[in-house]
Amino acid sequence: MRQARVLPGVLLGVLLSMMIVLSAQAEGTDAGNAADRQDAQALLKKIQAAAQKLNYSGTFIYQQANQIRTSRITHVLEGRNEIEKLEILDGQPREYIRRNEDVTGYMPETKTKIVEKRVTQDGFPAILAALPSDLSDYYNIKLGETGRVAGFDCQAVLLEPKDNMRYGYKLWAEKNSGLLLRAQTLNGKNEIIEQISFTQIGIGNVDHRSLKPSFGNTSSWHTESNVINPANLNEWSVTGMPAGFKKVRELKRLVTDGPPAKSSASASATAARREVSQLIFSDGLVAISIFIEPGSQSRTEGSLQQGALNIVGKRQGDYWLTIVGDVPPAAMRQVANSIELKNK
Repeated sequence: MRQARVLPGVLLGVLLSMMIVLSAQAEGTDAGNAADRQDAQALLKKIQAAAQKLNYSGTFIYQQANQIRTSRITHVLEGRNEIEKLEILDGQPREYIRRNEDVTGYMPETKTKIVEKRVTQDGFPAILAALPSDLSDYYNIKLGETGRVAGFDCQAVLLEPKDNMRYGYKLWAEKNSGLLLRAQTLNGKNEIIEQISFTQIGIGNVDHRSLKPSFGNTSSWHTESNVINPANLNEWSVTGMPAGFKKVRELKRLVTDGPPAKSSASASATAARREVSQLIFSDGLVAISIFIEPGSQSRTEGSLQQGALNIVGKRQGDYWLTIVGDVPPAAMRQVANSIELKNK
């Protein structure tokens, strides 16, 4: 009987000890998770800074569904000036040289230069536009495994979406510099649906002469200015934008229909130009753009998916809307169905 009275106390002591151990383990796990999140966010900050502040030059491939494209990028920071040259290596030759926000595109087959302002700042490897702390509201951010990309040791960081309105991402950063060497887009099944990756990269010393156009003297080429102006498009409302996507730009641009003529500047000057409005929303990692123009042209409504990119075209009264975004089809449908023209 005495043992029977003592035993519950012994069991209680054992249970209390187990609870203390489990509590300590849970606290240790929470502390470990918090440290992991902090390390992952610190790596994202490093990735963000490296793309803008380092000198580098390399070749990368962009794989989207069954398409693969190869490009070469050269990036230099001269004082406060950021200079970048992007060469398209597949298909028709193309080069784009950016000095801060000013971009000049070179099209040698038509001897045309296109001058415009940079609209978004999401070109690889500079894909991050928001602070990591802001992204953590909509993504679970944590460190992944280590590995090698283009001959460099890398640390992976994972961004797992907290809803089904965005994709997941796996980013591979070079361990020393933090430069992003590979970015993979993952669907809800954790399958890679799109990726961009350096195959060769040099970090540090860059020959500044390689930033010049490859086409010799282009002074006789036709120059076409893509006029992009800030606009107030408050008459358009979008109520179905996924959580975290904020309006970042409102623009109006003149768009030329068809390629410029090869013969002369006068011929290209007569090419049809039309005004297109653009609303840009971003969650700091990816963007959704809504293009708005008069709906006089004959077009068929529908949608198209290519890798992570989704496009929806629809008629809205007297207007034609084209919605473009690197978000799942469900998010695109929600956005497209929520666009309204006020007081119409």
